[in-house]
Amino acid sequence: MSWLESLLLGIVQGLTEFLPVSSSGHLLMAKEFLGIDSAGGVAFEVLVHAATVLSTLTVFRRDVAELVAGVFKFRYNKETDYVLKIAVSMIPVLIVGLFFKDEVEALFGEGPALVGSMLLLTATLLLFSHFAKGEGKPVGYGTAFIVGIAQACAVLPGLSRSGSTISAGLLSGIDRSEIARFSFLMVLVPILGEAFLELAGGEFSPSASGISLPAMTAGFVGAYLSGLFACKLMIRLVVRIKLYWFSVYCAAAGTATIVYSMCG
Repeated sequence: MSWLESLLLGIVQGLTEFLPVSSSGHLLMAKEFLGIDSAGGVAFEVLVHAATVLSTLTVFRRDVAELVAGVFKFRYNKETDYVLKIAVSMIPVLIVGLFFKDEVEALFGEGPALVGSMLLLTATLLLFSHFAKGEGKPVGYGTAFIVGIAQACAVLPGLSRSGSTISAGLLSGIDRSEIARFSFLMVLVPILGEAFLELAGGEFSPSASGISLPAMTAGFVGAYLSGLFACKLMIRLVVRIKLYWFSVYCAAAGTATIVYSMCG
């Protein structure tokens, strides 16, 4: 993988991580359409996901600082309560990571047909969320777990994480701005944890991943900068406009991907 290919994939990851269109699906299809070698694919995807987590930390730096300061007061307060809800939301994805990691990684080799099908499912979820009444409720422990289940299901390539979690929150009656904030903050620990495990195992080294240091750097920078843009944009979009436009896009992209897989 050249540094230019890595940069392009990083930009795709950054833009699609926060928009409800599936970053994993778009990464797989970008590699497919551009004929990019998938060597070191898992390490590269963890790397660019870590870059978008850094984008989230940059955008929500004040929120994160307040949460950390509140927790270290060592008493039960609103910050501790919020962090505990994030912890509850991580239970489903933790179970998937511990017991189904190999099965999930195998799905990334299933090809465009699966990606297209999951994009159609993403489109359906976004369409349903469009009709959600939006009761304006805060995130509770029960809804945090439901949103966590949505996040765990979104490990499937083509099923959007942000689309799934935000749709699950809206269908549960959570306030739009609140579920956008919670959706982006809840992913920090799982992805940083995965990145740490890959780093500890030496999977990020050029020799282990098969990707050169310039290419890894280009992918990280591309994902970070485009992620900054997409994260800020998505916060505005969730609050101000309907998500069915993304439903239309995912339906079109999913259909095109399935047609491509049948012709390929």
